[in-house]
Amino acid sequence: MIGLASGSADAPVTLKPIIDARLRYEHVEQVPLAADADALTLRIRAGFEAKAKDWSFLAESEALLAINPAYNSGLNGKTTYPIVPDPQNIELNRLQLQYRGLPNTVITVGRQRINLDDQRFVGSVAWRQNEQTFDAARVEWSGIEHIKFDLTYADNVRTIWGADGGNALGPARLGEIGGNNVLGNVGYTTKYGALTGFAYLVDQNAAPVFANSSQTYGGRFVGAYPLSPHVKLTYLASYASQSNYRRNPNRYQANYYAGELGLAVNTLTLGGGYEVLGADTKGNGGVAVTSFQTPLATLHKFNGWADKFLVTPTNGLRDAYGTIGYGWKKPLGLDAIALTAVYHRFDSDRLGQHYGDEIDAQAVFRKGKYAALLKYADYRADAFGTDTKKFWASLEWSI
Repeated sequence: MIGLASGSADAPVTLKPIIDARLRYEHVEQVPLAADADALTLRIRAGFEAKAKDWSFLAESEALLAINPAYNSGLNGKTTYPIVPDPQNIELNRLQLQYRGLPNTVITVGRQRINLDDQRFVGSVAWRQNEQTFDAARVEWSGIEHIKFDLTYADNVRTIWGADGGNALGPARLGEIGGNNVLGNVGYTTKYGALTGFAYLVDQNAAPVFANSSQTYGGRFVGAYPLSPHVKLTYLASYASQSNYRRNPNRYQANYYAGELGLAVNTLTLGGGYEVLGADTKGNGGVAVTSFQTPLATLHKFNGWADKFLVTPTNGLRDAYGTIGYGWKKPLGLDAIALTAVYHRFDSDRLGQHYGDEIDAQAVFRKGKYAALLKYADYRADAFGTDTKKFWASLEWSI
């Protein structure tokens, strides 16, 4: 943090640099493609945040270099390889002004990162090398005890496809998508957990993605309850209803359900859950994008790390999963090591199809400003997609 003199003695300006670098290797084997993807990429975000009294200004660039470009980035035309959606990119990632001078209020305008709740509906897609950000105005207010209101208007979404994104080589891979998006979220905290109600009006005004325009209303409850000094029960329940909105040419209605239970015993965690992204209930069988969709989500966090269900299949998706994790603090001179394994069984919401199964595993090592990751996903197809294996190794450094 650097302090700078300003025009007023009681209003010093502090300047904080932003550097976030990630070197990542991603290997993908996908049937029936003969060539495997071997992507070695380096992403660097650099910028600064300046603060003075109740104001702050943040500017951040993002650059991605394909050191080994033996992969289909979605934009480079190398369709003999499996897709690794990390195209080379140089762009302005964030440029925002924030004001905190009103009681219990934070106002942020400009290009910004937005992560709501667990990012199931709105997130920054931090897993990918290029981040998703929003040109938006956001107001957060917490003037009533235990209650927080969060309202965003976004007229543009900057996607993971970067500055060169466009509707090329198959599905729409637009670098930016305009529209009048309204993202409303209100949360109430209790001693048992947090209750949230939300309304997400997604308006995508580019013709290739009209069908992603939707209105979603719902709620969720997530929390934890201590059973003993060393044992904790965790739980989540969520429901939402979605239908077409604005320019969407389809007329549909679909439901979302999710439930999860977990047990944490010291640093051992066990859990299981069931998530349903429902098929259309109005009888539009066979019409694409009439099942429950979450186009603004951080999708990699959900429904398997092989990313086979980034778009919900027409017949919906049911995901039954179990997780196990274990962690160590201060092992081998490191700050922490965390291991995670997940099993998924994927089925359709209607017609009784078994889509496939997936096993995921991950190891994370942390030391100071560094983090290293090893990760693996193995999807075995039955009635949806094709067999896919992915492996990642990465090193991150940030200040």
